Amino acid sequence: MKKATGALVGLCATGPLLLALPILGIGAGTASASCSTDGAQGVDASAVAKQVKVILDGGDKGSVSVPGLDAPADQVPNAKTIQATGVAMNIPARGQVVALATALQESGLRNLTYGDRDSLGLFQQRPSMGWGMASEILDPVHASTRFYEGLKKVSGWQSLAVAQAAQAVQKSGFPEAYAKWEPLATALQKAIELLLQKSGDPSSHSSPSGSADIGGSPSSDSAGGCSADGDGTDFGIIPAGALPDEYKIPATAPREVQTAIRWALGQLGTPYQWGGSCTDSHGKGPMGRCDCSSLMQQAYKAAGVSLTRTTYTQVKDGKSVSVDALKPGDLLFTEGTAAVPEHVGMAIGQGLIVHAPHTGDVIRITTVASWKSRILAVRRVV
Repeated sequence: MKKATGALVGLCATGPLLLALPILGIGAGTASASCSTDGAQGVDASAVAKQVKVILDGGDKGSVSVPGLDAPADQVPNAKTIQATGVAMNIPARGQVVALATALQESGLRNLTYGDRDSLGLFQQRPSMGWGMASEILDPVHASTRFYEGLKKVSGWQSLAVAQAAQAVQKSGFPEAYAKWEPLATALQKAIELLLQKSGDPSSHSSPSGSADIGGSPSSDSAGGCSADGDGTDFGIIPAGALPDEYKIPATAPREVQTAIRWALGQLGTPYQWGGSCTDSHGKGPMGRCDCSSLMQQAYKAAGVSLTRTTYTQVKDGKSVSVDALKPGDLLFTEGTAAVPEHVGMAIGQGLIVHAPHTGDVIRITTVASWKSRILAVRRVV
């Protein structure tokens, strides 16, 4: 798809854009393969990594400048969303680079509200060509998902050049233009991957130590109103991967919820795997293990209930309920924002939550008390 120039930049959002500001147009795709290094020469991977860290850690966004990232406060979070969606879909690093290079060319990593003809969003996808409704295309997770779905349909894409793989999905009028973005896309992919793997799930930032997140003692803001059956503080410190002897699966919960809880508890003690499918958590293959959202998806799949794959989309599954009215089976979201949360766990009754915390940890039980001040949204799916 032809990239529009002189377009608008929008805030990363899961619905219609909240704000648009004028930006400088990025040079479109008149480059050929023989001159594809134009604009890509001199990409400093360490500078890109520094800028990514500054942006994602909430630092001084004007302290670092990298050619190709002239609006990093908008571009880097969009790059992270594209990459995280790829990880959730088990797309290897090279596929993530293809997606990032495509978005760099098509939109400059901006969630554009218009483009050539009816093209929209990060990848300039067109509603008229079956990429989804306009509101869906302007959801970065939807747009990224559809791009990766297209990529997976390309036979042998892993052996294609980045520009060839991008063109096979996009069918652009400027097929050679993607190549010049490969160095920057590669640097972004490596920088974002390193940060996400260091922190695992971002929820790990919220506790000063591993023991804090297993809910040993009540916090000052956790008293009262957490749920009908307490906030979990009566259990004291819960060892990693253990289930308190006093806990019983709630007999009054719907059958599907009981099944989902039972399945999730069956994964206790298995290692967390960022991007893991949770289809073989006890097996030897790391990608069969669970991350936070795949644990929720597979637990409910065992109960015959379909959930979407990522926290970004699971926060739209089911219906919203109040944190003060928790029931067993409810999904609790923390970190990020209420619209784009980055961690999820399942209430299992008696003030307890089962979740897959972060890299280096195992699926474990924590308490509602230790989470309450950080809960951004609660969804009831049954």
